[in-house]
Amino acid sequence: MAADGAYWLGPAEWQAVRLSIQVSFWATAASLPLGIFTAYALARWDFIGKQLLNGLVHLPLILPPVVTGYLLLLTFGRRGPVGEALEQWFGIVLSFRWTGAAVAAAVMAFPLMVRAIRLAIEAVDPKLEQAASTLGASRMWVFLTVTLPLILPGIIAGAILAFAKAMGEFGATITFVSNIPGQTQTIPSAIYAFLQVPGGQEAAGRLVLIAVAIAMLALVLSEFVARRVAKRVAGA
Repeated sequence: MAADGAYWLGPAEWQAVRLSIQVSFWATAASLPLGIFTAYALARWDFIGKQLLNGLVHLPLILPPVVTGYLLLLTFGRRGPVGEALEQWFGIVLSFRWTGAAVAAAVMAFPLMVRAIRLAIEAVDPKLEQAASTLGASRMWVFLTVTLPLILPGIIAGAILAFAKAMGEFGATITFVSNIPGQTQTIPSAIYAFLQVPGGQEAAGRLVLIAVAIAMLALVLSEFVARRVAKRVAGA
């Protein structure tokens, strides 16, 4: 029971859930166009620095999340080169804000998104794209009319995986934006905070159940939507 006995989740717990969904949604939505472009470049183009780009994309999977968060703080903090410029020119502050939590979650989830989309692109026969090009279609038109419909299940799977990863991000987020209730406290950081105080285990347990339910729902939804899209593409 919550503190007032009327609701299953207390106000602080609801804040963490709402903020987690908000952060994860924007982390996924904002990074999706870049994820598609990066996946296409890695799958189809040959250029100098390709392996370096591939390494940078997957670096957050290898580095400890705290290290990634610290690098984000050095770069996007108020005294960092990018963070200082954003604040002076546009009035945007990322450190210790929910927007910063979204940036941290996007960085940590980006490798999973790119990998899923890249595998989908590599599964498309390049001859289909070449055939469209020989008919006079531009590269962008070929991508929009041929490649994109075929890789749509991979894009959906990558987006859902990124959303689920963003929901569970803790180390980079708490290092970059701290653990401020109502501002940067997502479900993982709220669970951590509840476990540090006497009697907080019950609230932490409720948030764990919420986290598991959201993750399972995301995976089931990803599988369902991807199969529906794949059937439509196959029947087109």
